[in-house]
Amino acid sequence: MAQAAPVRIKDLVTIDGVRGNDLVGYGLVVGLNGTGDSLRNTPYTEDMLSGMLERLGVNVTGEDFRPKNVAAVMVTATLPPFARAGSQIDVNVAAIGDAKSLLGGTLVLTPLNAADGSVYAVAQGSVIAGGVAVEGEAAKVVQGVPTAGAVPSGARVEREVSFDFSTMTGFRLALRDADFTTAARIEAVINDDLGPGVAELLDAGTVSVDPSSLGTVNPARLAGRIENLTVEPEARARVVVDHRSGTIVVGEDVRISRVAVSQGSLTLRVREAPVVSQPNPFARGETIVVPRTDAQITQEPGIGFAEVSAESSLSDVVAGLNALGVRPREMIDILKAVHAAGALHAEFVVN
Repeated sequence: MAQAAPVRIKDLVTIDGVRGNDLVGYGLVVGLNGTGDSLRNTPYTEDMLSGMLERLGVNVTGEDFRPKNVAAVMVTATLPPFARAGSQIDVNVAAIGDAKSLLGGTLVLTPLNAADGSVYAVAQGSVIAGGVAVEGEAAKVVQGVPTAGAVPSGARVEREVSFDFSTMTGFRLALRDADFTTAARIEAVINDDLGPGVAELLDAGTVSVDPSSLGTVNPARLAGRIENLTVEPEARARVVVDHRSGTIVVGEDVRISRVAVSQGSLTLRVREAPVVSQPNPFARGETIVVPRTDAQITQEPGIGFAEVSAESSLSDVVAGLNALGVRPREMIDILKAVHAAGALHAEFVVN
C-alpha cells in the first residue's frame, strides 16, 4: 500500500490559545441607488441615521425625511491572533432590513465589539456586493446575493488582545482531526528532533510540548521549528456523498468485502392527450372533450449481478464499482445498500 505524503505539523494542528476572536457591529451603508431600506418598514434605520446626523452637528429634529439610499447592516469580522493596533482586517456586511441591494454603497464608521462588549476595531469603506439585481416593470433578475458583501481591509484594529506568547513555559498542540496514530507520530517526530521528553501525547487530539529540558528557549522560535517538521498523517476510511450534486469522494483506505450487486429501475409514464369532438358547422349538437390517456411502464434492463471483489487498493475498488456501469446518483444508492449490507468498511457520510 502506498504511504501517505509527509505533511507539515503546522497543517495538522493549532497551538492551544492562539486563536481568532469574532467581532460584530451594527452600522449603516449609504450611497445606494434607490435600493436601500424603506424607512416606513424599518424605523430603526431612520433612528440610527438621525442619531448619526445629530452627532455630526446636523439637526434633524422634527424633520420628515425618507431617503432610499441608506440600509442598516450587520458587520462581522474575525480579529486574528497577534493582531496589533493599526493593522487592517476584512469585514463582511449583510442587510438586516428590506434593502434590495448593497451594490455601490459605502459603510459608515462602525465600531466592532467582541464578546466582552469592548470595541476592538472600527470598520469603514466601500462595499463590494456579492451579486446584482435588475428589475423592470414586469420582470426581475437576481444573480448572487446583492444584499450581502464585503469590505476588504475595511476595519482597523484599535485594541489588542492581551496575550503574551513569549512568557509561556510550554504549550499544547491541538489536532484539527483527532487521531491517536497521528498524535503519536507527532510526539515521536518532535522528540526525535528536540530530544526525549519534550513532547508528550495526552490524548487523540492533544500533544503537550514542555521545553524545560532545553534550558532557556524562546517559545515562538520553538513553535516555528516544530510546525515545520513533517509527519505522515493517518486518516479514517471514509466515503462522502452529496445528493445535491451527485458527488462521491472515496478515501484511500476504503475497503469493500466481496459482494454481488444488481441494479435496475422502473419508469412509469402517464400522458394525457384529450381529444375535442364537436358537431359539423350549423349542425345540432354540443362540443365534448373525449379523454385519451397513454400509460406506459418501462423496465430498464439493469446490469444483472456484478461482483465487486475484496480489493487491496483504492484504484481496484474504483474499478470494481465502475464495472457496474451506472450513473453517479445511482452509484450513491448502491454504496448506501453496500454499507447497509455490512460490506463497506468505512465511515459513510451523506450530505
